[in-house]
Amino acid sequence: MKAASAIGVLGGIACIAVAATLEGTPLTALFVLPAWIIVLGGTFCATLGSTGFEGVKSIPTGYKVAFSPPPLDRLAHLRSLVSFSERARKEGLLALESDLEQIDDDFTRNGLQLVVDGTDPELVREVLEGEIAGMQARHKAVYEVFEKAGGLSPTIGIIGTVVSLIHVLGNLADPASLGPSISSAFIATLMGVGSANLVYFPIANRLKRLSSEEADMRAMVLDGVLAIQAGDNPRIVTQKLLTFLPPEERGAAQEPSPTLRPVADEPQQAAAAA
Repeated sequence: MKAASAIGVLGGIACIAVAATLEGTPLTALFVLPAWIIVLGGTFCATLGSTGFEGVKSIPTGYKVAFSPPPLDRLAHLRSLVSFSERARKEGLLALESDLEQIDDDFTRNGLQLVVDGTDPELVREVLEGEIAGMQARHKAVYEVFEKAGGLSPTIGIIGTVVSLIHVLGNLADPASLGPSISSAFIATLMGVGSANLVYFPIANRLKRLSSEEADMRAMVLDGVLAIQAGDNPRIVTQKLLTFLPPEERGAAQEPSPTLRPVADEPQQAAAAA
């Protein structure tokens, strides 16, 4: 479900808001400007110091991909690779050259181009595995930004609370103000811990999962390209690639279907911004 991340993050925040209301805490009490400045501003600056401008610039793309990830249609890729293997089996590898420009997926197109050019199979594997590793490195550079923010935010929240408590302790002569002041002081801790566990870490884990899924799909394409180059029977190609699909999708993969072109490559996930 594409909206799962947004539902999870917003649902978690809503649960805290509802629980606070049931406890009798007005939501306006949570909006303490100094706490917001310390936690959000401090976390941003500390993350900037940790990852540099390139890391911070990838944050909007990270949110976009986590909340609305482009589809990864492994079934369409499988069917497309099998159709290519059928044509190569009948007409030879050079017959695929006329179809290369129609392939939307850069990774698949590059792999088949290497095959058509007569590149050694080991070199094809080396090149494509290098592309997969590069993609994973780009994705890692983005989700690590959220992991760093999640690790820093709780500590900065504690710093905000300490700053507020310093003010509280400086006004002990006014006992009537102690309760509200101490209450406001702990808002920073709540915000720091809450933002880490309801926003930053969930987004990081979601991006990590999407990167892993795309790497698995590319590994399937890699095996399919090498099988096509080896001249394997299309039935064998199908059986090899079915191992990359969950059991519930394998039946549909074996049904007759028209030739499908792969979906667009690398959902420009976190990597596009890295």
